[in-house]
Amino acid sequence: MTAELGAAGFEDDTVRYGVVAYRLVYRTVDPYGRPTTASGLLVLPLTSEGRLQAVSFAHGTGSHKDDSPSMRRGEFVSAPVIAHAAAGAAGVAPDYLGMGKGPGLHPWMDIGSETTASLDMLRAARAFVARTGHALERKVMITGFSQGASAVLGLGRVLEAGEDRWFRVGALAPVSGAYDFGGAELPALLEGRLERKSSVLYAAYTLVAFNRLHHIYDSPGEVFRAPYDSTVEALFDGAHTGEQLMRGTPGALDELLTEHGRDLLTHPTGRMAAALRTTDAVCTDWAPRTPVRLYMASGDEQAVTANTAHCQAALLRNGVAAPVVDLGDVDYHGSRHLGSNVAATSAIVRWFSELRRQ
Repeated sequence: MTAELGAAGFEDDTVRYGVVAYRLVYRTVDPYGRPTTASGLLVLPLTSEGRLQAVSFAHGTGSHKDDSPSMRRGEFVSAPVIAHAAAGAAGVAPDYLGMGKGPGLHPWMDIGSETTASLDMLRAARAFVARTGHALERKVMITGFSQGASAVLGLGRVLEAGEDRWFRVGALAPVSGAYDFGGAELPALLEGRLERKSSVLYAAYTLVAFNRLHHIYDSPGEVFRAPYDSTVEALFDGAHTGEQLMRGTPGALDELLTEHGRDLLTHPTGRMAAALRTTDAVCTDWAPRTPVRLYMASGDEQAVTANTAHCQAALLRNGVAAPVVDLGDVDYHGSRHLGSNVAATSAIVRWFSELRRQ
């Protein structure tokens, strides 16, 4: 485990156990409530302890189905799950709908399906660990990065509402999330305050993914300029790699978006506005009753830090004082955003371990 985490660029100072990892394929529902399947990663420590506390980790944005925890061993997307298991917890990570071994397309930034996929993965893990001689404790620690940070709060919200008969929330630790996607993230992206190429990819993904669920445009040519109007939607089919997305999209938003496409993101109305209200409600419409820490890195080039400030303020209005942990000058392959996931993983492993001992 020390070697695997080190090779992925993660710290290894919390490793206490070897682990065994499983890919689970389980039943869940799609965004419309229809039966489907999804996959996820379950990592168990090699310990004689019978009862294990689960740590649910929700991963960041990916484009290819293989950009999922259960599909990549000892890499950026699976290392946090492994780190928690190597410290003595049961690491549980959904791949999300349409990722990993799941059928269909991925409904990106759809809080509802991220939540159901995460909860049903926890249920599948609880059923499976009984075969290994273990049992999962009731309290589950919940963490996630970037896209997964919103999923963290979605899962915490439904568990505190009593959605599951067994699991209860132990603590929440989202990292570098776009909690105010419509009010903070999209404006920063459109105003050029974030890294240019990432902004192009996120703008394209937003329009394509939201249109699939909410029908916000009739034809790609309404929102994407030629020649991208005939190619962009296919890039987000789960079969194209991040490198292919980089090559298949322009270097600037003005080359990608039509005037209507930019206006749809700048001044959303109708179905787009309604979808964003749901996405942006993860911090505003509930008051967590368990410890919450919001992790971020100043100067994040992909998730503007106003997202975290807005989430903290919203929680405080609801009576919850959630401290912000600034991870400082962190870096992973030239990205402070990705670096925040690496730095936060070790910090959160330690915090969750402290809470378990209390």
